[in-house]
Amino acid sequence: MKNKGRFSIACTGVILALLLTAGDAGAARIKDMAYFLGARSNAVIGYGLVVGLKNTGDTTTNTLFTMNTLANLLMNMGIYVDPTQAKVKNVAATMVTAKLLPFARTGSRMDIEVSSIGDATSIEGGTLLMTPLKGPDGKVYAVAQGPLSTGGFSASGASGSSVQKNFPTVGFISGGALVEKEVPIQYSELPALELVLKTPDFTTAHKTAEAICSHVPGISAHAVDAGTVRLEVPPDQRSEIVGLITKVENLEVQPEVIAKIVVNERTGTIVIGEHVRIAPVAVAHGSLTVQITEKPTVSQPLPFSKGTTKVAPQTSIQVQEAKGHLLVVGGGVTIGQLIEGLNSIGATPRDLINILQSIKAAGAMDAELELI
Repeated sequence: MKNKGRFSIACTGVILALLLTAGDAGAARIKDMAYFLGARSNAVIGYGLVVGLKNTGDTTTNTLFTMNTLANLLMNMGIYVDPTQAKVKNVAATMVTAKLLPFARTGSRMDIEVSSIGDATSIEGGTLLMTPLKGPDGKVYAVAQGPLSTGGFSASGASGSSVQKNFPTVGFISGGALVEKEVPIQYSELPALELVLKTPDFTTAHKTAEAICSHVPGISAHAVDAGTVRLEVPPDQRSEIVGLITKVENLEVQPEVIAKIVVNERTGTIVIGEHVRIAPVAVAHGSLTVQITEKPTVSQPLPFSKGTTKVAPQTSIQVQEAKGHLLVVGGGVTIGQLIEGLNSIGATPRDLINILQSIKAAGAMDAELELI
């Protein structure tokens, strides 16, 4: 195919271009682009033991803290065990992490993640013992316990060969933690609410405030800064704050999108926004290839000459320089026109990354170039 390997809007290979226009992107709900201050999740963490492993737990010599924890646990049950004498490999020390969602009530369940912190090779098939989960303030907010699901496996042979899928030292328990303490969040009777944009932008904040004032009667809203919109709640609506939040969340606003190009050099992926514009610039495309090959030859001496056989290397150097192409890009062209022009000079995905970086360095691109 003539255009094989080139960059195009419809390509599904190494490069993918997403053209985000205002018409294509459409308006977004406020609940998808912002959240009310105070309604946030909280991280909780705990230290616990996973038991029931099949000889894949922590070793005694390298992770003595696991044996100490096990000994303390048994002692609380009235059984004394010397930690230095305990030799079990079906126990692993783990850290348990979770997110306590906003408005979670006592008795609610939440998902947890269990990660080994010792030298256990796998926690597959294990059971997490009762583990208190604490917040940054040191208080217990939930208790975790239950059988693990790792979603992977590992196996090894006597000769040292092994096979592994995913990470068997990390497991999950769906609904494995029970909420014991609530995080107080109070919205009723508040004189004002603050709406926080997930992507701060002055224009988007102003549009959001205008939409709220136009579609929610009796509410006064104004943009405090690029990331905050303040809503003044009248006294007669403070008792119906949930209904007010529902109306605001479902309003649609057209968010502003900055001109931006995201480049992932590891995979060759490029994502280009529609607002990207190119100033008048000339782009030359070409490449230089140097190929060096060595082929040894054997030199035989003449008969009865008392010489020795020698191996003589022969080096061959070939230099190929592709013909350069010069493309003149006019000012204010769209990204579609830029792609069409770069296709015409045979730019590959890797070439396109270098060309975009060079155009940005020359000051001819009115867009933010982000490398990830």
